[in-house]
Amino acid sequence: MAIRSMNLTVPNSDRSRAEKLVILPVDHAPKAIFRVPGARRRILILGIGSLANNLCSVLVSRSRVFTDVIGFLSKESAQVGTELSGVKILGTMDQLLSVVERDRVDTIAVCLEDRRAVLPVQVLLDLKGMGVDIWDGNHLYEEESGRLSIDDLKPSAIIFSREFKRGIVVRTIKRSMDLLIAVVGLVVILPLLAVIGLFIKLDSPGPIFYRQVRVGLRAQPYMIWKFRSMFTDAEKAGARWTSERDPRISRVGWYLRKWRLDELPQLINVIHGEMSLVGPRPERPVFVQELRSVIPFYDLRHVVRPGITGWAQTQFRYGASAEDSHVKLQYDLYYVKYLSLRLDLRILIETIRVILRGEGAR
Repeated sequence: MAIRSMNLTVPNSDRSRAEKLVILPVDHAPKAIFRVPGARRRILILGIGSLANNLCSVLVSRSRVFTDVIGFLSKESAQVGTELSGVKILGTMDQLLSVVERDRVDTIAVCLEDRRAVLPVQVLLDLKGMGVDIWDGNHLYEEESGRLSIDDLKPSAIIFSREFKRGIVVRTIKRSMDLLIAVVGLVVILPLLAVIGLFIKLDSPGPIFYRQVRVGLRAQPYMIWKFRSMFTDAEKAGARWTSERDPRISRVGWYLRKWRLDELPQLINVIHGEMSLVGPRPERPVFVQELRSVIPFYDLRHVVRPGITGWAQTQFRYGASAEDSHVKLQYDLYYVKYLSLRLDLRILIETIRVILRGEGAR
């Protein structure tokens, strides 16, 4: 085996420090990883827990064109050879370097629940120096799925995060745009509002508008404005989730919901400062009390104004259960964490697509 040799003259004062130097064999010098720009990523996942499984499912289902999931590495050898989400567990943590070299891995996602005991820190540092991308599993999951994995997040990741709060400039511009668009929008669509009101009156007895308490910014209640889409006695038996083919919805109300026209009066709430054009959809107090007790970090969605449309509404179906709300919150918290004017613009464009296709309405 060839060894690097050097003629070094070391002062006596530095001999003790020089004795600690380790000269690596040339055969073990790290090899740089080169990746062609635009090429498919080859990802290795460390861990086999819920985050690792969820991340793999997202990568396989949504990024097959751009990503190859090479496999998993586990803590224990007993799981080696089995599969998660159709992808094999290739080996254990102590085989990390050999698996990376053998399978030409260029990206590693760390999805370990307890990193202190099993995380191969030195090997990961060496691989980082060789050009391998090292990702925190939660961050990669957010980037690929557009939502936060709230079941796998530790409270410290929220408490010490620099996100979840936007500066005064972004908040001022967002509020100014909300106010301008809401005022102009109400003036432009006044004839449409009058026509919708007429149809509602002709279809079923009762008021044109429907007002209901919702939970808004900082968990404060407010009255939301909507066109009435249900019969007047729809909730005489108490509040409940909307269901598919809900018999409480009137004939005109069905079309209003399909094309999201029942939401138009909420421009009044935007002008009053109770809502924004874009944000998490506001929920009723009775459901908030139920959901905050079973879904982690639920109240974080209240750090921004609720919106007429939102990231969850453009990425997920109509929520009609606690389970749906659990998934929707993942999208809502992604929006809260990465809120920006650019993301707002993308959501508004996506909303137009959703409305034109009549997607997810009930």
